[in-house]
Amino acid sequence: MSRLPVGTVTLLFTDIEGSTRLLQHLGERYSEVLAECRRLLRAAVEQGGGKEVDAPGDAFFAAFPSARDAAGSAVSAQRAILKHPWPEGVSVLVRMGLHTGEPAAAVGGYIGMDIHRAARICASGHGGQILLSETTASLVRDELPSRASLIDLGEHRLKDLPQPQTIYQLVHPDLPTEFPPLRTLSAHPNNLPRHPASFIGRTREIAEVKRLLAATHLLTLTGAGGVGKTRLAIEVAADLLAEFPDGVWLVELAPLADPDLVPQTVAAAMHIREQPGRSFLATLLDTLRNRRVLIVLDNCEHLIAACADLAEHLVRACREVRILATSRESLGLPGEIAWAVPSLSLPDLLHLPPLEQLTGVEAVQLFIERAVGAQPAFRVTPKNAPAVAQLVHRLDGIPLAIEMAASRVRVLPVEQIASRLDDRFRLLTTGARTALPRHQTLRAAMDWSYDLLSEPERILLRRLSVFAGGWSLEAAETVCSGEGLAAADVLELLTHLVDKSLVMSAVEGDADAEARYWLLETIRQYGAEKLREGGEEPQLRRQHRDFHLVWAERAALELHGPDQLRWLERHERERDNLRAAMQWSGAVPGGGEARLRFAAAMWWFWLIRGPYREGREWLDRALADPNVDPAARTIPLAGAAVLAFAQGDLEQAGARGEEGLTLARRTQDPLGLALALGILAEIRRLQGNPAAVAMAEESLSVFRAIGADWGAAAALTILGRIAAYEGDFIRASALLEESLATARSHGDIWGIAWALVHLGSVVDHQGDAARAMAMLEESLALWRKLRDTGGTAYALRDLGFAALHAGDADRAAALWGEALTVVKDQADAVTLAQCLEGLSQVLTAQQRFAESAQLLGAAEAIRESIGAPVLPADRPAVDGTRERLRRAMGPEAAAAAWARGQAMGPDEAIALALGFARG
Repeated sequence: MSRLPVGTVTLLFTDIEGSTRLLQHLGERYSEVLAECRRLLRAAVEQGGGKEVDAPGDAFFAAFPSARDAAGSAVSAQRAILKHPWPEGVSVLVRMGLHTGEPAAAVGGYIGMDIHRAARICASGHGGQILLSETTASLVRDELPSRASLIDLGEHRLKDLPQPQTIYQLVHPDLPTEFPPLRTLSAHPNNLPRHPASFIGRTREIAEVKRLLAATHLLTLTGAGGVGKTRLAIEVAADLLAEFPDGVWLVELAPLADPDLVPQTVAAAMHIREQPGRSFLATLLDTLRNRRVLIVLDNCEHLIAACADLAEHLVRACREVRILATSRESLGLPGEIAWAVPSLSLPDLLHLPPLEQLTGVEAVQLFIERAVGAQPAFRVTPKNAPAVAQLVHRLDGIPLAIEMAASRVRVLPVEQIASRLDDRFRLLTTGARTALPRHQTLRAAMDWSYDLLSEPERILLRRLSVFAGGWSLEAAETVCSGEGLAAADVLELLTHLVDKSLVMSAVEGDADAEARYWLLETIRQYGAEKLREGGEEPQLRRQHRDFHLVWAERAALELHGPDQLRWLERHERERDNLRAAMQWSGAVPGGGEARLRFAAAMWWFWLIRGPYREGREWLDRALADPNVDPAARTIPLAGAAVLAFAQGDLEQAGARGEEGLTLARRTQDPLGLALALGILAEIRRLQGNPAAVAMAEESLSVFRAIGADWGAAAALTILGRIAAYEGDFIRASALLEESLATARSHGDIWGIAWALVHLGSVVDHQGDAARAMAMLEESLALWRKLRDTGGTAYALRDLGFAALHAGDADRAAALWGEALTVVKDQADAVTLAQCLEGLSQVLTAQQRFAESAQLLGAAEAIRESIGAPVLPADRPAVDGTRERLRRAMGPEAAAAAWARGQAMGPDEAIALALGFARG
């Protein structure tokens, strides 16, 4: 091979589109086509001063010292290929990708992220298309080939690249211009993560996993920790995006400890929320019954029974769902295919191949890539090649172990790294016949890596294993310090662990960006074992619990103020830690009080972000402990009542509220008293009980007395709702205006949205549709900003009624349809009934009487089930619709349709209504 360009290099990758189809069509003549295509490519590359690097399969890889010449060669090559008279009239279409960077030279070519970036850009295109990275586009923009121009195709997520890439298309009058959307992660619904490091090898494994997945509904990738199950599954999933139009969804189970939360975690990953009165499993089965999706269940081994149960239900009920699981053991289900993920390919130590071939072996290639990342000057030479080969062999080709070893080239020569591993593994290689099982090999690699750490680094690594799902610097400094580790030293030690690839890091958050850290699961488990061996676990669990309890109680205050959005984001990031802390508190003697304090601090977060069901379960567990101080139960009781009310469970809401009220009066807890009075006033309002006003007024008085402006705003809104319920819209408007002003004065976004949605409804009833719509639109925008699905449903519901009153029935139906979709997720029975009643009015006006009667019957059944009659302000419209139906259909036909609606369950009613709303 002639000398390749070095320094700043423009890389050209090409690939024949539909090569398999051409091979099947042409048979033996395909080799002639491939050879001719390569000839045309080589001619264009040589003409532009480029150098061929490689030509594997039907691909072609070249490098140019000039971006301008590379672009010109790409245009020339495409023109030649398009004009060439191919045999049997076939079309040979070649996609091309160009990227400019500074790849590291290696034996046989280049290595580094620039290579992968160019390859991924090429793979995202279509036959006949030339794509450029932003770097290359900026270099050639003023030096384009004659008559050529650039089209900005926008930002796209590409496999293996951590950041979105801006991609440009190079167009020319002699070449096709119109192409389908790029084949990128951005083009299909998914939640696949961005990986900062490239994916090495596994070509055969990817093809085999895809073949097996096409033949089964459940494929489980098994193998030892660190063998690369997760990364292989994600790579396969990314390749299959186009085959699953309803999405490819990764469910990360590693942070999860409670098997009962597996269906909920899957639903959350797929943005599927709970339904009224139904389990998450039933919700998943109904939602996915006719969808074509791929679900990647990652790290199932510690939740094997729960994962198997979920997979079995999904496979039986959902014909178009495919499940790709990763686990250290199979799920043990009939029809499951369990496929052991092999280690990376290894060199033959007895017959070491030439250097150029050795660097192409997968395990060696991975070591080189990661070693260069740690030490850019690292090279494989004839001198150190045997040590590299020995090292990857001793690590059994396990990717995680290889990556950890590669990180040490910064401080140790590869020969010394290999010799240390050799010492560690001597017993395993010369001992029992069961030597070198993968989990022992990985443990040895972890032991070796652990032994290389300083004692303070070891202390920190094992203590970090108490975190679930990640942590902040502040958390590490507080939880992990003490007894041999000063808080002031944590940042430096944490940086060392990140540098040594033992701790991962990233900046997370939109409104509140902060550095977050986490452990790969295998490393976390190893650290946890060391923590237990040293007898430190109880103390570290306690410190983890105490830190997050203080954090949660501070967050509870901040969620009512101007930093609400920032703290909601923080809360989302800490969900797994908070769950772990609550679970540990409930499992240790004397931990019930802490668990109750967690519940008291977190109920407002659950109200905004949900899931309501999980919040209620934690509150119920905490309140069931008979050993806690009764005085600490008041706020959790109020929170439990509010969440039950939000789900339409008025009976439980009332019971919890009454218990909380009695206890708050006895213990003289003003906040608990105000909260209990407020939720009971809401329940009395729905029941038409005149005691609602006195309760809400007392709640307002107490909130004002303790200086809780957010609570005063909420109480004013409740009083406004009661006045509206009674038809006194002037008083309602005044109260809601006061609530809105109070919430705005201290930046309570939730309070602003809550007041606006009800004020908009009142203004609508007063006949000012334009003003009502403006208020409701503002409220909707705030609810969506908060990601509060319950509030979003309220705003959509009331916008629908405002649109109807303004004479826009089509928009009203569309808004109610959207509200029903949200309601279905959040289990709000009252809003569901109101949307059905609104759609019934629209259908009646369209003379679709039978359908209207069914919806009205379904709404009445829902109201009866929760004890929530139609509001007096809405009664004329509902009664008027019912009377029109009786006149139009006749009493008997109307009653029959009504009965059919009453017999429907909520899910059936929603499905029927959505069909009307969208039709």
